Amino acid sequence: MNKVWFITGCSTGFGRYLAIEALAKGYKVVVAARNPNDVQDIVANYANTSLAVKLDVTVPEQINSSVKEAVEKFGTIDVLVNNAGIGYFGAIEESEEAEVRRMFEINVFGLAHMTQAVLPIMRKQRSGHILNIASIGGLRSFPGVGFYNATKYAVDGLSESLSKEVAPLGIKVTIVAPSGFRTDWAGRSANDSKIVIEDYATTAGKNKGDIRGYSGNQPGDPVRAAKAMIQVVETENPPLRLLLGAAALKGARIKLEELKNDFDTWAAVTEGADFPKE
Repeated sequence: MNKVWFITGCSTGFGRYLAIEALAKGYKVVVAARNPNDVQDIVANYANTSLAVKLDVTVPEQINSSVKEAVEKFGTIDVLVNNAGIGYFGAIEESEEAEVRRMFEINVFGLAHMTQAVLPIMRKQRSGHILNIASIGGLRSFPGVGFYNATKYAVDGLSESLSKEVAPLGIKVTIVAPSGFRTDWAGRSANDSKIVIEDYATTAGKNKGDIRGYSGNQPGDPVRAAKAMIQVVETENPPLRLLLGAAALKGARIKLEELKNDFDTWAAVTEGADFPKE
């Protein structure tokens, strides 16, 4: 129970629930949020084992200062959870570049910069575990959230590559891919495009409406999700990918079947693209 966790985006959602559960289990936890006042209720009863820090993952100076604060108080960082992220709803044609770029800055580059800041600590101690919160939308795409899907595909690809780079150094990586959970993601944590094109009403528009409509009624329990993530960190051989929620498992299996069908159907054409064998 001596591990030190650093969790980003703790004001709401998975970050909040995970910080609460990790502290309750006796871990030391750096509870990061853009406004530390939002997490004071989390750390109030854990003066010796918690640290609330101000962190906007799009601000390099705050990344560096928060990591420094963590090391000064606890001596190291054993588990990094890159949870900070936002959503954005809009068909590809409807999507506004400024909003899309902001989402990439948070979901992808913020995660990458946070990882780069913590890796020297983990490399030095030859141990550590990085959990990157992606989404089933990083394995399987849906209409109306194409650019959000793109950020999570980027997280998945970056994380898989990272896992191969750091495995010989004793550092583990897990990509967490949830389906629908009762967090703020489908509520205030995701903006809608201001552009609406009627031709997309039955595809992107419908899916956006469905997602908004079940906000607060998703089948996923964030407390159980937090416990599952802690279980993964505590296991000796954690998975590279952790699906969370029955819908995530169902969706991933559908994607596997779709891939297999395309690969098998077009195998001859695929192999025919090589130079002929001599």
